[in-house]
Amino acid sequence: MFVDNVRVYCKAGDGGNGVVHFRREKYLPKGGPDGGDGGDGGDIIIECSPHTDNLREFFYDPKLVAKGGAHGAGARKHGKNGKTIIAKVPPGTVIYKSPALTIKDAVDMERSDNGIDLNPVVDLTKPGDRFVLCQGGKGGKGNWHYKTSTNRAPEEHTLGTEGDESVYYFELRRIADAGMVGFPNAGKSTLVGKLSAAAPKVGNYPFTTLQPTVGVVEFPGFRRCTVADIPGLIEGAHENRGLGHEFLRHITRCHTLLFVVDMAGFDGRDPIEDLQVLRTEVKMYDEDLAKFPWVVVANKMDLDGAEENLQNFRQRFPKVPTFPISADTEEGLEALRDYLEETVSYHQHSKKDL
Repeated sequence: MFVDNVRVYCKAGDGGNGVVHFRREKYLPKGGPDGGDGGDGGDIIIECSPHTDNLREFFYDPKLVAKGGAHGAGARKHGKNGKTIIAKVPPGTVIYKSPALTIKDAVDMERSDNGIDLNPVVDLTKPGDRFVLCQGGKGGKGNWHYKTSTNRAPEEHTLGTEGDESVYYFELRRIADAGMVGFPNAGKSTLVGKLSAAAPKVGNYPFTTLQPTVGVVEFPGFRRCTVADIPGLIEGAHENRGLGHEFLRHITRCHTLLFVVDMAGFDGRDPIEDLQVLRTEVKMYDEDLAKFPWVVVANKMDLDGAEENLQNFRQRFPKVPTFPISADTEEGLEALRDYLEETVSYHQHSKKDL
């Protein structure tokens, strides 16, 4: 099961208490204060790991609770620190903080008329990056800290502080150089499979793709780019209809968008209308996303009617870069690969200049 968003209850460990204790031995009946300090509570750390690709682990157990620090003891014994929890998430995970303290409260707030405000906390994109999501409480001080020349038997001590606690919303946004957008049965899954070593499910029925797939396209010189295929959109996707809306977040990090259109007009579809609807849906979802560089991939050129439709399409959109291809026969894929290679080279060069 693929999980790309989940709520997680997080609670760092509380600090242990400092204690009041006096040294009492047979030949030292008034040895003075020796109450030890409490241990620190465990932190909750989120680590970006390339060895996981979704948030399924948190779906089955949506809580991260670290242990508290142990209380201090006599003879100035320091309480044991609570064990820190290190939770691993895939690259591209954005974490938001909810004002709610329980998952039930967060869900209730989301369902209410006022909704729920989510505040972004961290965006983890580089493998190995770590972020302390919840800080453990500090251990309290024992009474030996408060001994003075005028106060030989202090009763003062401090309690441990509470660890951070909240509900967080984890959201995965796949990191890819190019993102494919299209209607169901446009051939996106077949295309990403032919361009890369990915093996997405392919079938002649709507919504074959039920989760985003990222394929790696290899170029000469040990260079590569990644292409994301998301479930097909339908009209009204920006209003959360169909499956595509749920996964549009996965193309918000892409450098370029590939609008895959069935140029043969299968099932009576109109390629011109399809592109207009797709562009509208993307804009309604995120206006910034609609400003990304984009091209059209005119698929199924091996079928009847595709050439005529392509001519009409280019007359309607003369300035839109269009790549006529057939994912099934691999016709035209070299030109698309060249475009991807050139685009990736530009962005890789831009990153080096920063």
